[in-house]
Amino acid sequence: MSDLSMTPEPGHEAGAREHHTDSNQIIAAPQTDGLDTVTKAEASPDVEQPWAELGLKEDEYARIREILGRRPTSAELAMYSVMWSEHCSYKSSKVHLRRFGDLPSETPRGKQLAGIGENAGVIDIGQGWAVTFKVESHNHPSYIEPYQGAATGVGGIVRDIMAMGARPIAVMDPLRFGALDHPDTARVLPGVVAGIGGYGNCLGLPNIGGEVVFDDCYQGNPLVNALCVGKLRHEDLHLAKAAGKGNKVILFGAKTGGDGIGGVSVLASETFDAEGPAKRPAVQVGDPFAEKVLIECCLDLYAAGVVEGIQDLGGAGLSCATSELASAGDGGMRIELDRVPLRDSSLRAEEILMSESQERMMAVVEPEKLDEFMAIANKWDVEATVLGEVTDGEHLVITWHGEVVVDVPPRSVAHDGPVYERPLARPDYLDALQSDSASLLTRPSSGHELREQLLAVLGSPNIADKSWITDQYDRYVMGNTALAMPDDAGVVRVDEGTGLGVAVSTDCNGRFTKLDPFIGSQHAVAEAYRNVAATGATPLAVSDCLNFGSPEDAGVMWQFSQAVDGIIEACRSFGTPVTGGNVSFYNQTGDVAIHPTPVVAVLGVMDDVSKRTPSAWKDAGLALYVLGETRDELNGSEWACVVHGHLGGTPPQIHLDNEKALATVLIDGARDGLFASAHDLSSGGLAVALAEGAVRHGVGASVEFEQGNAFVSLFSESAGRALVAVAPEHVEAFEAMAGGHGVPATKIGETGGGALAVGDLFSVPVAELAETHQAPLRKVFG
Repeated sequence: MSDLSMTPEPGHEAGAREHHTDSNQIIAAPQTDGLDTVTKAEASPDVEQPWAELGLKEDEYARIREILGRRPTSAELAMYSVMWSEHCSYKSSKVHLRRFGDLPSETPRGKQLAGIGENAGVIDIGQGWAVTFKVESHNHPSYIEPYQGAATGVGGIVRDIMAMGARPIAVMDPLRFGALDHPDTARVLPGVVAGIGGYGNCLGLPNIGGEVVFDDCYQGNPLVNALCVGKLRHEDLHLAKAAGKGNKVILFGAKTGGDGIGGVSVLASETFDAEGPAKRPAVQVGDPFAEKVLIECCLDLYAAGVVEGIQDLGGAGLSCATSELASAGDGGMRIELDRVPLRDSSLRAEEILMSESQERMMAVVEPEKLDEFMAIANKWDVEATVLGEVTDGEHLVITWHGEVVVDVPPRSVAHDGPVYERPLARPDYLDALQSDSASLLTRPSSGHELREQLLAVLGSPNIADKSWITDQYDRYVMGNTALAMPDDAGVVRVDEGTGLGVAVSTDCNGRFTKLDPFIGSQHAVAEAYRNVAATGATPLAVSDCLNFGSPEDAGVMWQFSQAVDGIIEACRSFGTPVTGGNVSFYNQTGDVAIHPTPVVAVLGVMDDVSKRTPSAWKDAGLALYVLGETRDELNGSEWACVVHGHLGGTPPQIHLDNEKALATVLIDGARDGLFASAHDLSSGGLAVALAEGAVRHGVGASVEFEQGNAFVSLFSESAGRALVAVAPEHVEAFEAMAGGHGVPATKIGETGGGALAVGDLFSVPVAELAETHQAPLRKVFG
């Protein structure tokens, strides 16, 4: 089935497989004849076990033996191997992630109801409503099986949101691929997009935003990150814990199969070599229609009040769900593994524990509520099976046809795995890279050159129109989407009665983090924060997906530590807690790592989504202003990359207080109806913002700059800036507001006409801008 197959215990016969679903049967300790599997393990300490093939290090295997006081059984070894993998245990990142705990737990709007350590962060947004959101990675599976890897990435993050007691209301997809014209991109990208669209569309969830970035560094290591946001009333919050002696443990949803054995838990914990993946466990196979039914079933179960604790089955499958529920509870747990409904009757105990089959959940239910739970599951035609119960012991005990195959302290599996303080070292290449400033590059000397370079940047893969991708996603299903791509952030209504809603943006400039991971990570937070504010929403909280190379590389770990500190400093300044997220290591081929890519998601709240600000103007005669200060900052810019193929220098400065002041103007201006549009200035600078604003609704603009300043004004990527369009009747109030907050507001022109005209330097018809912007992806993918 995969190279992770294991040999059963000596003398252990698989036996007949019977699956009991009698909801009233009391789970009793089984009677066994002779020695059980744990006893056999005690009696045979010298049996060789495939710990290395399962991804464990020699000292990790030794520690497992020390914890248990014996060698592990094959089933225990399977559990520890997946739960102590890099993907599940965070063993290389945990020492750094702990620093997020120093951030305040309060948001600018209210308290945090659940944070790091839960399936997803939950924050109060007022009016009795809370939202939960999280972003995670499914990178390696998506390289091997693009469609199923991406689809099950969506399914997994949706179940994390469901497990908090919430109804999922939107998804997003930050994506990164290799070069647009590389043959492997043509293999990976269409499958990934089809998987995201196919799964999300079938679930009936709008895809409201994300990113698509192309860079050679992601060749062979695409990043497929997935975000979901859900809504819930405060009283509906559920946590993952198994408490209450005698409470039943129920597995419900899809049957368990051989797909995904070891899956993401092992696959995401290894690097790829030059010839492809080092390990190829089966990638999970998703069924969005089964997940849609599971969502509705869960919501009915929550409404009926029959669930005491709940956990989704994602990475590490039953190994994770049982050990984490038991570890977070107040006792132990006993499970009869042969009760698990199977799609493949040949699966052994070890494989069932490692399987990452999709669309499964595990619930803890009081005995007196069991019949009602089963009735609701039956109503939705969702298979539900009592596997065991909560005990007053301290161990997780799992039996297989009457034999004890697992007897472990659950915390040792779920939470007390190895913690490494990996060596850190600033990479040797960084001094030379940072000294190679873009200020030395040849700049355009005429209006004609400015025009040609604007078109070159606008038609580059990273700036080009992404509608070939986003048109495959349903952005407006459910009828509550107020803004979606290509706007700066997605906005979705939470309460249809009051208009209360949330805005979400994901961002990261990998070139900036390559040049300086500390400053680059602050840019990621600031850009997402700015995009949310540009819609008129107040930023509240952060989730992150930290994508890096091998943790065994001291340079990568230095980048990681710097990125964590950069995110913390920005979040502390903004007052936005980090509520959760994900770490993805081993994103490299051979010795070549991806650019450090800490994707940051910022969520904000808006009291009335009808007052949101779009990113592009629709009308002529609007005054165009640049908010913030533009400096000569082109290191890591799109202009330097596209026109000169250059990456070097240090990223643009970032002033967090200026970002906060800008956000205040954007939020207050939206509240007062001062803006016809607002667009953050980031990749491609003002040149791209002007072109995108003109193309969106076919309305051009005329702008002018001081003598000799056109180039820097157009292509600088200084942070803390936005382009806003203001109707004449609001100009006075807008200028007073900006001045009151100390934010520079420079009028550069007005909207109108059929072209983008830059003084007497050059003019480009809107139709030519549109054609240039739309051509790249259509040319490659049709």
